[in-house]
Amino acid sequence: MKKVYIFAIMMHLAGLGGAAKALELKSPDGNLTVKYELREGSPVYRVDYSGNPVIVDSPLGLELENGSLAGNLTSVKETFSKNDSTWSPVCGERAVVRDHYNQVAVELKQVHAPGLSMILTIRAYDEGAAFCYTLPAQGGMTNFTIKRENSCFAFAADHQTWATYSAQGLYEKVTLSRVKAGCERPLIVQAATNLFAALAEARLVDYARMKLQPSTGLPYALEALLDADGGKYGTVKGITPFTTPWRVVMIASNPCRLMEQNYIIQNLNEPCTLSDTSWIRPGKLLREVTLTTEGAMRAVDFAASNKFQYIMFDAGWYGHEYDDAADATQISVDPERSPGPLALHDVIRYGRSKDIGVILYVNRRALERQLDKLLPLYREWGVAGVKYGFVQVGSQKWTSWLHEAIKKAAEQRLVVDVHDEYRPTGFSRTYPNLLTVEGIAGDEASPSNASSLTIFFSRFLAGPADQTYCYFDPRVGTRIGTHAYQLAKSICFFSPLQSIYWYDRPAPAGVDPAAINAPAAAPTGVGGVMAKVYKKNGCLIGSEPELEFFKDLPTIWDDTRVLQGEIGKFLLVARKKADRWFVGFMNSSEERRLNLPLDFLDDGVEYNARIYTDDKAVPTRTQVRIETRRVKRGDMLALAAGITGGVAVIIEKDCMQLQSGINSTSGGQ
Repeated sequence: MKKVYIFAIMMHLAGLGGAAKALELKSPDGNLTVKYELREGSPVYRVDYSGNPVIVDSPLGLELENGSLAGNLTSVKETFSKNDSTWSPVCGERAVVRDHYNQVAVELKQVHAPGLSMILTIRAYDEGAAFCYTLPAQGGMTNFTIKRENSCFAFAADHQTWATYSAQGLYEKVTLSRVKAGCERPLIVQAATNLFAALAEARLVDYARMKLQPSTGLPYALEALLDADGGKYGTVKGITPFTTPWRVVMIASNPCRLMEQNYIIQNLNEPCTLSDTSWIRPGKLLREVTLTTEGAMRAVDFAASNKFQYIMFDAGWYGHEYDDAADATQISVDPERSPGPLALHDVIRYGRSKDIGVILYVNRRALERQLDKLLPLYREWGVAGVKYGFVQVGSQKWTSWLHEAIKKAAEQRLVVDVHDEYRPTGFSRTYPNLLTVEGIAGDEASPSNASSLTIFFSRFLAGPADQTYCYFDPRVGTRIGTHAYQLAKSICFFSPLQSIYWYDRPAPAGVDPAAINAPAAAPTGVGGVMAKVYKKNGCLIGSEPELEFFKDLPTIWDDTRVLQGEIGKFLLVARKKADRWFVGFMNSSEERRLNLPLDFLDDGVEYNARIYTDDKAVPTRTQVRIETRRVKRGDMLALAAGITGGVAVIIEKDCMQLQSGINSTSGGQ
């Protein structure tokens, strides 16, 4: 960790009665400028990038139950500081993250009684701007209620944006004037041909979730909407001192660069609080829905032989998930899902003997009643993690509950996957046992390629998402792109916990998977309820040659580069793990050819590139062709993808050269 350099500079701004002097805060590289001033007692800010306006004059402040901290304010002092440090994520898209910014903390006070005070903190990064509010401990206020945020994001014109209103909702390309209340964040805005911004939230832990709504006072402007349980506008209660989440304006010249810089969200969170993270294991999982001992043992064997790390029992292992009386401390298979039997403890022991962890899905109904009993019990059982199902989100109450539930899971050394409407805001930096979040309309929702290629450039700005791949399901190649596209997607879509083969099952003994595409009945010897399970939940996993790809696939990375792409159209991503590079090319509605410059490879080394493409001439269920080429730094790799197709590439150093290097190094010892 580099040293953190902090310095304080005292400046004077004119009081409420005089002409206020604007304060300027520049990013370390000088390209981004945040201008702040008190205008007739009301705080106002703007953000420019490379001399171009991104956010024009926009109000700031808080409305409290006992007074306004948005107007009639005077400046008490301004304290400047800066930071340049690095940190290493436990499960990230890069091995090292730089946290480099300039900051000003402006202390503001009401001119009139009761004279409440607030600190407005503004940061300027190369990657964007951020601000938050602090209510310090003060004599006139201990308990408080925030009725409204005056945080606003005004733009100079009616720019294009990509809006959605729920975690799994479809994105719509609209202008700012057509954005409705309740819009999700991050929200991408194209301010010019070579200027993109994204409105986001970071460090949401004990506060109401921010959504966005049209501003009533400014054109082409959106303002913070605090979420609530069943209400139009939520409130936040607390005890001073208290700091709100960060409001973030991410900025870059193109959406690819915006995605490469998504680490700004984690930089705005607290460092990891766990002294030992060695037990936190990223990896791939196989979903087990037969809910039988036989099926689960088969799943463990498959996971072990295919370099997976987990199996997960989905809903039904402890009864009906929507039954408020269902007891998640007991193993009681829902007869609507499976006839059983399920000897869960035997499966957990068997899994541990093969280094395969078991993750249990638990619906929020049981979690809300039994959480403090469940987590220590699951640790006793030897469970590796929990998937929190259909959690409630939005209001301060449920935001606080969920983050406390993640902390409590860490105390029991359990990893967590959150299901449904929750969107990350960087908390995985502080508690890295939060591996992923499912709610993005994965393959089970059959998203179009255009939808997935919009999700990448928008939702993934917030953090990881569990995509739930359905590799052998008939929808692949018909509704959700080709099989090579699926391989590419598993590289492009970041998730430390990857759900591979979501609707696919390991084949029972004596069953030929190639002979079964969309089984109308279960294999021989499985009962009537299991026939329904197989019919509903897809195909059997076969032995197609490209499945070796999933064995090799990492789920965390040392380096990430978003090389080319357009929102909703195509994407080219390269990620590095150790000495290997993985490249994913996802395509949408027209045939496309790309040239991939291999300038990220090491000099003086030859590599082998395994290239996975779609080819209808290949006589397998999946019709994926695998070719190998020798490449080196400076080469140009030509890639071609058909409509809704894709290409995946694994580039690794030539084994003969590696062995030669090892022999040369060790020969004299």
